[in-house]
Amino acid sequence: MKNKLTKEEVLHVAELARIEVTKEELEKYQVELKKLLDDVEKINDVDNYDEEIMIAPWTNNTTLRSDEEGEMLDPKDVLLNAPHHTANYIAVPTVINENESEGA
Repeated sequence: MKNKLTKEEVLHVAELARIEVTKEELEKYQVELKKLLDDVEKINDVDNYDEEIMIAPWTNNTTLRSDEEGEMLDPKDVLLNAPHHTANYIAVPTVINENESEGA
């Protein structure tokens, strides 16, 4: 097994990460990235590795309540609790300024 990555492999990773790598860093990362990948590969050596257990340590036994139709609220009563309203609509502050989002 080789103890370092090729320069091309390190440059490929750097390109994916959109970072520039100097010649000194390239040599350093050939060894360090290989060590990191070897450590990650050790996961495959774990006995009784079960992906289902790794997702969550509990079973998915969520019980949901059934939807029940209730009485409709009177719009006048609802508007009594709204600090600002126009006609039958509750006025809320603007969340997105469309003029600012055009330049983004």
